[in-house]
Amino acid sequence: MDEETNVLHVEICRRANSCLTDSVIEEAVDAELQSWSEIPLDVILYSKKFFVNTEVQCHVESVICSSDYVEKGTMKISGATIKYYVYSLTQENAAIETIKCDSDELPVAAHWLLPAEEFHFMWENLYYDCDIKNNLLRYVETTMLFSDHGVNSNIISWNKVVLLHGPPGTGKTSMCKALAQKAVIRMGKRFTYGRFIEINSHSLFSKWFSESGKLVMKLFDEIKNLVQDENALICILIDEVESLAHARKSCSNGTEPSDSIRVVNALLTQLDQIKRYPNVLILTTSNMTEAIDLAFVDRADIKQYLGYPSEVAIYNIYYSCLKELMRTEILETEVIYDISQLKTLGYTEYANTKNSVRLLELSRESEGLTGRTLRKIPFLAHALYTSTNKVTLSKFLKAIHSIILKQQEQENALQQS
Repeated sequence: MDEETNVLHVEICRRANSCLTDSVIEEAVDAELQSWSEIPLDVILYSKKFFVNTEVQCHVESVICSSDYVEKGTMKISGATIKYYVYSLTQENAAIETIKCDSDELPVAAHWLLPAEEFHFMWENLYYDCDIKNNLLRYVETTMLFSDHGVNSNIISWNKVVLLHGPPGTGKTSMCKALAQKAVIRMGKRFTYGRFIEINSHSLFSKWFSESGKLVMKLFDEIKNLVQDENALICILIDEVESLAHARKSCSNGTEPSDSIRVVNALLTQLDQIKRYPNVLILTTSNMTEAIDLAFVDRADIKQYLGYPSEVAIYNIYYSCLKELMRTEILETEVIYDISQLKTLGYTEYANTKNSVRLLELSRESEGLTGRTLRKIPFLAHALYTSTNKVTLSKFLKAIHSIILKQQEQENALQQS
C-alpha cells in the first residue's frame, strides 16, 4: 500500500476545561495508539472507555480515526502515516442575523461558530452508497489549496459552489453542516476557526418580496465583512436554493414577476464577487433542480444527487442507532456486527449472528424510507412497543419491524389521499 492510501486521520476532541497544548495532547494520544496493533475506523472512541492513559482521559473527550481509502472496519497502525487534528468545540447556540427592512428586523440567517457542539458526530452518522463524503471533503481541501497558492482562476476555473439535490429527507442539509464542521477540523492548521451561515431563503420572500434583490445584496455585504478575517473558514448554506435562484425562463414567459429576475441576478452577482475570497465555501441544496436557474447550476463545481438510502446504508443507520442505545444502557449490551463484519461472515446465520442477520432483513424491508424517517424508527419502536427501560435486542428488533410496517402503511395512505 502506498503512502497516500495508508494515511490514518486521527481527530482528537479536547475537553472544554483542558489547558494542555495541542502538541502535548497529540503526543499522549499517539503514545497509546502506537501500542495498539490495529484501530477501529469511523468509531467514536470515548477516552474514558477506550484509553488507559490518565492524561488522555482527563484532557480528551473523544477520538475518531478514519482513512480516505479503507472501507469501514479496522486499520493496522504499523506502517500508517498518522495525521493528527486537535480541536475544541464551541458550546454556543446559533445566533440569528437580522437586516433592517423599513421598520422591521428581518431574520435572514442563522450563524454558528465552528467546530460546534451541535454538529458534533454528524459526519460519522451520515451513510451513503458511494464515496460522497470523502469526495466532498477532498473538493473543499483542493478549493482552499488552489486559493492559497494563487492559482489563476482564469486558467483553471472553480467557483467554490456545491449543489446537493434530491428528494426531501435524504440528508442534504445535514451533509452541508457536517462537511463544514469536518473541513474546519481537518484544516485546523490553516484556519483557527470557522463560521457557518445558513441563509433563510423563505424569509426573503414574505412581505418583503419586492425588496428581495436589495436584501440579498445587503446580506452578502454582511458576509463580506466576515470573510475579511482570513483565519476563518466561512461556509455559507443556501437551503432550498430554488427559492432564490428561481429559473428566469419562467419569469420571461410572464409567469413570474420581474422581482424574481432581480433576485436571481443579485444572487449570481454576489456569488461571482464572493468567490474571489480564499476562505469561502458556498453550499446549496435543492429538492427541485428543474426550478433552478441554469446559470446558477452552471456555477456549481459539484452537483451531487442524494437519494433514498440503500439496504447497506440503512443497515449502517440502524446499526449506529442500536449501538447508541446500548451505550446509553437503554438496550441490553449484546453482540451485533457492522456490515463489513457481517459480509466477512458471508451473511450466514449462526447463534452469534442471528440478530445481525435479522437487522439486515429489516434493512431490506425499509428500502424506500428516507434517512430522516429511519432515524425516528428506533425512538418510535421504544415509545410504542416496549414497556421496560432496558430492552433485549431481539425484542427491540421485533418492535422496529412493527414500526416499519406502520410507517409504510402511513406513507401509502398519504399517497392515496
